Amino acid sequence: MAGKKVKYVLIAVFAGLMIWFIKDAFTQPGVQDLKGDFTEVAMYRNENNTGPIQRIYAVTVSDSLWDQMQQYGDYMPHTKYGTTKVYFFLQGHPAPQAVTPGEQNFDAQFKPHCLAKYEKDAMGQVSLVKRPFR
Repeated sequence: MAGKKVKYVLIAVFAGLMIWFIKDAFTQPGVQDLKGDFTEVAMYRNENNTGPIQRIYAVTVSDSLWDQMQQYGDYMPHTKYGTTKVYFFLQGHPAPQAVTPGEQNFDAQFKPHCLAKYEKDAMGQVSLVKRPFR
């Protein structure tokens, strides 16, 4: 009789843990939880899967919420030894519809409208540079 009680307690504990794990997996914070109406308008990822992967994003935001921009960049995918860049533009102002690799990641006409640039380099170092920047 005592063996059955232990069995049911273990099953209940296991079921409780499984429910907790599943709930936790589906309720992780993400981009959708940030304030600022972030909208990705352009994205580039190189096709080189054997070397460093470059990811470049152009994103519009409703306000210059620096901490939210930092958080947004932190949520973006990053590959070890790769780079991730996110350029932030104010909604309603001109923003690039395409980004490209290289020194200049978008047309120079959009540079005055860029609020900030988030970058995570190959070593995982993060920076958020507010306008003006190079």
